Amino acid sequence: MNPATQSQQSGTHVGRLQNGRTCARTATACTLHCKEVQREAIVPHWAAGERFSTTKGAFLTIHVWTWFVEFGYAIALAAMFYSVVAAFAMRRPISQVDRPAERLRPVTILKPLCGAEPDTYECLRSFCVQAFPHYQVVFGVSDANDAVVPIVRRLQREYPQCDLSLVIERRSHGNNRKVSNLINMMAAARHDYLVISDSDVRVEPDYLGRIVAPLAEEQVGIVTCCYRGVARAGVWSILGSMFINEWFMPSVRVAAMMGFRSFAFGATIAIRRDTLDRIGGFPAVAGQLADDYRLGELTRRLGLATVLSDVEVETMVGEKSVAELVAHELRWRRTIRILSPSGYRFSFITFGLPITALQMMLAGGAAAAAIIFGITVLSNASLHLAVDRHRSRRAKLLLVPLRDLLHFALWGWSFATRRVQWRSHHYRVTPDGSAQPVVRT
Repeated sequence: MNPATQSQQSGTHVGRLQNGRTCARTATACTLHCKEVQREAIVPHWAAGERFSTTKGAFLTIHVWTWFVEFGYAIALAAMFYSVVAAFAMRRPISQVDRPAERLRPVTILKPLCGAEPDTYECLRSFCVQAFPHYQVVFGVSDANDAVVPIVRRLQREYPQCDLSLVIERRSHGNNRKVSNLINMMAAARHDYLVISDSDVRVEPDYLGRIVAPLAEEQVGIVTCCYRGVARAGVWSILGSMFINEWFMPSVRVAAMMGFRSFAFGATIAIRRDTLDRIGGFPAVAGQLADDYRLGELTRRLGLATVLSDVEVETMVGEKSVAELVAHELRWRRTIRILSPSGYRFSFITFGLPITALQMMLAGGAAAAAIIFGITVLSNASLHLAVDRHRSRRAKLLLVPLRDLLHFALWGWSFATRRVQWRSHHYRVTPDGSAQPVVRT
């Protein structure tokens, strides 16, 4: 049967195209279809290839984006999980090993000082009222005209029954001014149990007896403890205290809960004199920016243990401007980035709110992403309410997202350079953690 006869019986139209193919359509549809096919027939090969490449590229783009979103879910889940664990860790007491009661040995407390703040008197006074039978407090400054000297003299008058000494010595022993001060103070230290504590720390009367108790065990190298930031005044000091209470200390508690002890904090370090001598004394850390961290590391190299005490002390946070807050936190972050590069690199998962919020946006508000974000929000709120003891803690919940965003931003900024600022001095942190002065021109 010829095409014409077939078309009459079927009610369709058969058209013959320029490329020899035939088309069976209704008459109207055939006209349009034939023109379209004829246009396709004259499309050059390179244009057809380009169309295929465009389609392939679109497919690859979609595939990569899907993989990116799925990878984002993995990161967001890790951030959510950390937030939940951190909130739990801050509510869980630090476990302590039961130790037999022993005769308490005399202790020397070393307090390196520089400058005075409104609460310096109360901080130093708290070390003069310890419920401990026999101890000495050695204060040290490098300048006789330092504003803190009259405060120490006042304490010596008010507590004549206490063994309080003041060392004024200008000799420098390296780029770390605090350690240089400690080296000068050691000549006045009379006892074999030593406790080093920063000038802005406030303690309870039972602090000394609890902090030195683990030193009775020979396998203990140093004892350190957690601390809580107390904001002096203003939003910047509040954000600074939240850095300590809601980010740094939770990370310490999580690490301790998992069995890690690679830390030591300037708020409190207790060490025996013979252990200090074995690691080279304070001169061994005279050039280190993170002298407290290095003291702990050197004792662990001897095979000695680091004990995290259940004591918690207070440290005053007094940043008066955003510049002071940023300079302080960048100094800390850049130092830790150099001392523990791998751990610091992956610490971004501790910034729960920005990570999970970003994933929710990437996932287009998907239910799974929204649930992850919601759990993270609740965990962060729970942590905040657990650690903030101020009566306005509920109002300060509004600062939690800002604080987490600031964490994320400063974490990224910390990779830009190795320069840090400590008080009015600028340093460059070397790969081994040493501080090299930077001359600003």
